[in-house]
Amino acid sequence: MAGKVRWGILATGWIAEQFVGDLKLCGHTVTAVGSRSQHAANEFAVKFGIAKAHPSYEALCADPEVDAIYVATPHPMHAETAILALSHGKHVLVEKAFTVNAREAQAVVDLAASKGLVVLEAMWTRWLPHMLRVREIVRSGVLGDIRSVTADHTQDLPDDPAHRLNALPLGGGALLDLGVYPISFTFDVLGTPKTIHAVGRLKDTGADGTVATTFTYANGAVAQTLSGSDTAGRNIATIHGTKGRIEIDKVWYAPTSFRRYDETNKVAEEFVSKVEGRGMQYQARELERLVATGVTAGTILAPTESVAIMAAMDEVRRQIGVRYPTE
Repeated sequence: MAGKVRWGILATGWIAEQFVGDLKLCGHTVTAVGSRSQHAANEFAVKFGIAKAHPSYEALCADPEVDAIYVATPHPMHAETAILALSHGKHVLVEKAFTVNAREAQAVVDLAASKGLVVLEAMWTRWLPHMLRVREIVRSGVLGDIRSVTADHTQDLPDDPAHRLNALPLGGGALLDLGVYPISFTFDVLGTPKTIHAVGRLKDTGADGTVATTFTYANGAVAQTLSGSDTAGRNIATIHGTKGRIEIDKVWYAPTSFRRYDETNKVAEEFVSKVEGRGMQYQARELERLVATGVTAGTILAPTESVAIMAAMDEVRRQIGVRYPTE
């Protein structure tokens, strides 16, 4: 599959560098990069051996030698740039969080559907080898009925008020950058929650610094998540079932290891990830697989689920009092 789709990279920040590094390592084809300046585009192209460097996002999206666009802009520009790429007939992989709210997410998904194009949220964790195995175990029923899920994502990140992580106009806050991981994980294991309860601590900028959520489900299961941008935590996750549990090690959302315990508390299975690079190539493979098979939505993370996740985070933000200027 690698190399069948010609990738264009929209924006040239740190996350774009990580993604392109994994693509090049694993044999995928990166044809072009686009930035808001020719200088930035040229620097990125030289660094990664990319043939074409465009001075604008519009020029990149109009490039006939690009099949799919990876959107790596800050959150508030995700919807705008994804729509730009889709309007030019490109398949799109959009960095998480998918957009800043469910309204924007639905607009992106609707446009992709109307054009028969693939749009995929770049929640790279979903396709990592250890997560594929975790999902198999959960679906097999060997854990019994799932009763609870817990996951945290806390890091000690810059506290500069002007930094995008802390500035509301830039979609700042722990939820969109960090909380999206454990919340997406709860959706993966348990689906859409029946009820949502959230509490949080806001920074002086109005952005959320700490967010804790409790989700409940129609079958009685409970999920709890914690995200924070100014404290470094354990970053582990656990799935509890009536016949056993899975404990995913630090850092649970990146390539790592896990153990499955049976109902007697004995280790029944241990899994250790073996991944080239950072592991961001797996999401690219999924988009390429969808394009090759003519399917616009996969089963691991369908566009409708990305919309539902954004809707859940909208409700979390409503409860903790975070609202972005564009809303």
